[in-house]
Amino acid sequence: MTLAAATNENLAEISNVLIYSAMAVYTLAFFAHIAEWIFGSRSKVSRTAAALTDKGTAGRQAPAVTVKSKGGTAVLERPQVVTRSASGTRDVPDGPGAHGGDEKGDLYGRIAVSLTVLAFLVEASGVLTRAWSVQRAPWGNMYEFNITFSTVAVGVYVTLLALKKNVRWLGLPLVTTVLLDLGLAVTVLYTASDQLVPALHSYWLWIHVSTAILCGAVFYVGAVGTLLYLFRDSYENKLANGGQPGRFATSVLERLPAAATLDKFSYRVNAAVFPLWTFTIIAGAIWAGDAWGRYWGWDPKETWSFITWVAYACYLHARATAGWKGRKAAYLALIAFGCWLFNYYGVNIFVSGKHSYAGV
Repeated sequence: MTLAAATNENLAEISNVLIYSAMAVYTLAFFAHIAEWIFGSRSKVSRTAAALTDKGTAGRQAPAVTVKSKGGTAVLERPQVVTRSASGTRDVPDGPGAHGGDEKGDLYGRIAVSLTVLAFLVEASGVLTRAWSVQRAPWGNMYEFNITFSTVAVGVYVTLLALKKNVRWLGLPLVTTVLLDLGLAVTVLYTASDQLVPALHSYWLWIHVSTAILCGAVFYVGAVGTLLYLFRDSYENKLANGGQPGRFATSVLERLPAAATLDKFSYRVNAAVFPLWTFTIIAGAIWAGDAWGRYWGWDPKETWSFITWVAYACYLHARATAGWKGRKAAYLALIAFGCWLFNYYGVNIFVSGKHSYAGV
């Protein structure tokens, strides 16, 4: 049986149609998310500003001790102490969410989430159909990796929503980047459905590459949280110093969680998936030993996987170090995710090595 005969062209075509259909639904979700942000109530700057002012005033005043008399017994009322969060950011309330907390914004938000879930199901069907068309794992080249990666990234978002986590604010940047990812996949990176080269015929393909995709999707969610943390932290700092942010910045950033919440979210996400990334590198080394007779040869893909591991290890260590919390650690997290992106796109496209057999 030839390789061409082993490919079910009808299923491959159905997969392509499903991917394009998912892009159409993601586009509708994108506009629904935009409507959620635009037509939802515009939260006022006074909410965060008042919290910062109250806490700043409390921090400047000398703590008072009130003595009350109850039945002849003197009772000392201790002053309320305002503390900083673990990340070094101010203790301010979370924003009400992307929709601003009103009924109209919430309606658009629910529509956006529903469309995102629908697009996720359609895209996942496209990935599975691609796998059925060749009876193998659907990540044998960069096109397949891209469509699987974006599917898993949205799956992480949907899972967090199902767990009742307040991540509605993640919807717009997620859908935007997924559309860009799929656009790149169906244009520049598209590869016709075909069988694998002999080097990839291994059960390690299911283990090693699937964990790499999951890690990348979770690292992406952490990177978005980190980036938004930097914007929200600058916003809170400006308010704390008596500045007046612009109307657009206020409208957007007031709906996000507090900087401390975003910082904690990103840290927990990255810390949770880091052990799996460690396993991914180990699994790749074991597969390399089976395929090439050596566990590690400093191939460009191996090298950048290790650099990514070191970068995230530095970030997690920095979070445990008092002088590197907050913004400094956030910069490290973004650098680490940048290493992961280059490990995938840069190494696969611009650098030749033993991992170049899959093409684009």
